[in-house]
Amino acid sequence: MGDAFIRHIELLGYEKRFFPSQHYVYMFLVKWNDLSEKVVYRRFTEIYEFHKALKEMFPIESGDINIENRIIPHLPAPKWFDGQRSTQNRQGTLAEYCYTLVNLPHKISRCLHVVNFFKVRHDDMNPVTDSQIKKPEVFLLPKDSKKNLTDITGPIVLQTYRAIADYEKSSTSEMALKAGDMVDVVEKSENGWWFCQLKNKRGWVPAAYLEPLDGPDESEEQEPNYAGEAYVVQKSYTAVEEDELTLKEGDTIEVIHKLLDGWWVIRKDETTGYYPSMYLQQAGEVNTSAKSELRNRGAPPRRSTIRNVKSIHKQGRKQISQETYRRNSKKYIQNQRKMRGNSQSKANVIIEKNEPEDNKPKAQPAVPPRPSKDLILNRCTESTWRKIL
Repeated sequence: MGDAFIRHIELLGYEKRFFPSQHYVYMFLVKWNDLSEKVVYRRFTEIYEFHKALKEMFPIESGDINIENRIIPHLPAPKWFDGQRSTQNRQGTLAEYCYTLVNLPHKISRCLHVVNFFKVRHDDMNPVTDSQIKKPEVFLLPKDSKKNLTDITGPIVLQTYRAIADYEKSSTSEMALKAGDMVDVVEKSENGWWFCQLKNKRGWVPAAYLEPLDGPDESEEQEPNYAGEAYVVQKSYTAVEEDELTLKEGDTIEVIHKLLDGWWVIRKDETTGYYPSMYLQQAGEVNTSAKSELRNRGAPPRRSTIRNVKSIHKQGRKQISQETYRRNSKKYIQNQRKMRGNSQSKANVIIEKNEPEDNKPKAQPAVPPRPSKDLILNRCTESTWRKIL
């Protein structure tokens, strides 16, 4: 009989385990060419390391040489803290990944790296447990979801961006870039730090250093909202550039434009300017330890401060000037005041018009004249006209 290879991989669900510490493992039903079926358990970090090694083995098919030649599917990098929510939401992506992996050319799908990774291990048959710890909790995929995997989350298609300048990382969680590097964006955070992967590296990168390949304009970027959303400053910041604002912790402001690079245009009274979004929190929103920890990081750099920018696009991104923000914001405030003033004046006019009418004495109803005898005799009943005769 020939070498073993995998016919099909089906994601069954995941397990929540509590030994040696709480963690999550995915359950896969692996169907082999000898018609045997085995269940294996793998952590997502293991799967991602397997994925990275596979890409290194097949650089052409992974798109490292030419992105157009990529056939190996994308897989998002693990989060720093994987919880049950991210484990559950990732199931659709993993199921699609396994389906695509098995259907790749045989030199990839039947290579030893793939075969060995999905072989049954000792801990698959006898997982390490402790009688003093809770038993694992099993979460199976619904049957309907297996038929239509797009109903779960659908495959994640990572966007490729290009670095416009060199970036030197300032912490171990960041990733250094060279101008022209092509990175896959795994997560876009509204604070302006994006989680990216480049070959076998991954880390946080300032969004200001990246540009999309298809054009300079960001389709995800919202339009300005001059009505404003109420936010509270959670961390003080002193303005460095002229178009930035200096605010203190506890100040209440209004956000009028949320930008992807993490520098939002805000309004304080009638003054507008840029402020780091990571230091703001929506009014009424509960503060969390994760948000507090995030604010200990520095604000991402702004694109206007980046030197030696080398864009592949002839036309730069459309930017709104601070004067336009100020003018439109002031115009909106004035219109609101004018509308409130008009409504108030209309109410006063109505009161003034009604007031004289209220003071006038009400007219008494007119008493009709008494009918004549002839009219009574002609129109009334016999009992009525007898009384008047």
